[in-house]
Amino acid sequence: MKSTELGVQRLAIDPAAAVDLRAKLRQDPQTGVKQAAQQFEGMLLNLMLKSMRDASSGGGLLDSEQSRFFTAIGDQQLAQGLAAQAPLGFAGLIEKQLSRQMSPATGDTASSTIDALQQSLLSQYSRRLPAATPGTAGAQRATGVPAAASTAGTSPGARGFVDRVWPHATEAAAVTGVPAHFLVAHSALESGWGKHEIRAADGSPSFNLFGVKAGRSWSGPSVEVQTTEFVNGEARPVRARFRVYASYSEAFRDYGTLLSKNPRFSGIIGQQDGTQFARSLQQAGYATDPMYADKLARIINGKALRQALAA
Repeated sequence: MKSTELGVQRLAIDPAAAVDLRAKLRQDPQTGVKQAAQQFEGMLLNLMLKSMRDASSGGGLLDSEQSRFFTAIGDQQLAQGLAAQAPLGFAGLIEKQLSRQMSPATGDTASSTIDALQQSLLSQYSRRLPAATPGTAGAQRATGVPAAASTAGTSPGARGFVDRVWPHATEAAAVTGVPAHFLVAHSALESGWGKHEIRAADGSPSFNLFGVKAGRSWSGPSVEVQTTEFVNGEARPVRARFRVYASYSEAFRDYGTLLSKNPRFSGIIGQQDGTQFARSLQQAGYATDPMYADKLARIINGKALRQALAA
């Protein structure tokens, strides 16, 4: 079978890959299992490449966080290609194991096994990705109201925002079981694609991309800004305190902990449907805006995010 038939020519960090794989398992279980096994061998090869790079001396005039980030992405693509063209044999073993556990009718058992294996690999895989250097923050947030980003098309701003937050989103995705691009969309909604990030009075960034408030359990720094809350469907201006983080990485880490540890958000963990993820957040009381779920779902399913990820 040609490699293109197994779907390995797509971008290694394509966030839709897991969704497509589950669909393939339902439609054609045997081919789906072969694709899954090949993807896992690619992930193992990538971990090997990363370990070899870590063992090298590094340094040099061209060495930087940005160059290491794009090297890591290149290694992912290389590992995926090697798994297709020059496999080491892991894929065959994984395929046999999954085939034995697969339901002949639907492939559901294989799908659940794949989810468990994928979660284990991703937890290691995400921790090895270099962090992207945060870019220049956007304009001062005027009211603290989560801004509904336009889905009419992509822009350099949307692409730049995704570049900044993607490595951190993958880490949070490994903790929550929610696809990374859902989390990117949520941060885009709350921050207006980074243009309306919450800022202190002196203009310093809070790195708070999710509008997480500083309640009594929060012992870290905070900032008070004017925001909008909805009471009985009516918008009212209020003053509220929000958490301040040292970096976007810390913000996503805290967000992942909030969703995974707070029983209030238990229905969100592992969500694979973007629209349902948005509805579950609203039902759990994440925001008071009655249109919150609709706004988030439009970003998750919209052209702007797809094009920014593809770019």
